Amino acid sequence: MKHAGGCLCGKVAFEVEGDFDSFFLCHCERCRKDTGSAHAANLFSSTARLRWLSGEEDVRTFNFNATGHIKSFCIHCGSALPNLQMDGALLVVPAGSLDSDVPIRPDGHIFIANKANWDSGLENVPMFERLPDEFEE
Repeated sequence: MKHAGGCLCGKVAFEVEGDFDSFFLCHCERCRKDTGSAHAANLFSSTARLRWLSGEEDVRTFNFNATGHIKSFCIHCGSALPNLQMDGALLVVPAGSLDSDVPIRPDGHIFIANKANWDSGLENVPMFERLPDEFEE
């Protein structure tokens, strides 16, 4: 199976060939910090292969204090991008970086002890198809 993706500004594009082994929503404090959100949403594969189609030179990888908490991103727009971890044995793909449909559902939430205090009951918060009227010009 092939999956296509890229960054927000369009300078980086990639392709992943193969299947994903797992999909986790991580609530650890590091993932919350580097996404600016309630959790990271990452796909993992030990067999899929990453191929950069454009902009590979615009990708940087940050390894937080050499702890193994790794994030790759576009130097122009900051979008999260795939990276290889564990000496290339594990491909990690931010689910939101894919342009194609994600073929699997999340396997679970991890590090929920670090979950944001506002991250509960979100299915009960009002939902809008677009920006609410009070924010439109």
